[in-house]
Amino acid sequence: MGTIYAVANQKGGVGKTTTAVNAAACVAEAGYSTLLADVDPQCNATTGLGLAKDLDPNMYDVVVGDASLEDAIHGSGLDGLDVVPSSPDLAGANVELPRVAGSETRLRDALSPARGRYAFTFLDCPPSLGPLTVGALVAADRVLVPVQTEYYALEGLAGLLDTVQMIQRELNPKLTVAGMVLTMHDGRTRLAQDVEREVRQHFPNLVFDTVIPRNVRISEAPSFGRPVIHHDPHCAGASAYFELAKEVAARG
Repeated sequence: MGTIYAVANQKGGVGKTTTAVNAAACVAEAGYSTLLADVDPQCNATTGLGLAKDLDPNMYDVVVGDASLEDAIHGSGLDGLDVVPSSPDLAGANVELPRVAGSETRLRDALSPARGRYAFTFLDCPPSLGPLTVGALVAADRVLVPVQTEYYALEGLAGLLDTVQMIQRELNPKLTVAGMVLTMHDGRTRLAQDVEREVRQHFPNLVFDTVIPRNVRISEAPSFGRPVIHHDPHCAGASAYFELAKEVAARG
């Protein structure tokens, strides 16, 4: 049975989509069948892999029940990595889902076939704790939390962890935090060093050893529609995401 990871942080701009895309690509590169499901109406994971925002069917169709997961799976052009693309229409699901009984489990039920087909499934969540993120956390086995090494790094983490605990208690008792990954790290600055130390002190057992550096190749890769490991496999960013993928796989 495959494992489903939700890549989540209610704070935007922390490298969440970048981490989801590159972690999925690294795991696929290692030979594991992998699915990346874009649950964010901004569609950044979709376009970051060179897919269009108007593909049909897409994640919106899956969430509202108009299409099966199997129908919404598209190839990424990379061996071993498939994608369920997002659509701007998915923003409407934030309004529609709360009106539907049992909406919290819709994504979980829709994704159940992925467990038998893919070793790893990554869910790129929107930067909020709304219905789509809650649905992804209900569907997931593990939560991967990107944390930017900037001043507001801890902002929102308490809210996310409270939400995880609520979902563990009421909807998904098997959900665990796989770990926190420090992103956009500039080790030359005192601020980044201080933030890293603070996060590791607050969450000593949760922070991954691997730190993702601030790297221009990581930033420019989405404009080419490719993960950084295929855009520039020898850069520091690609090496860091390979190391992170190893840690994620080792933690199970």
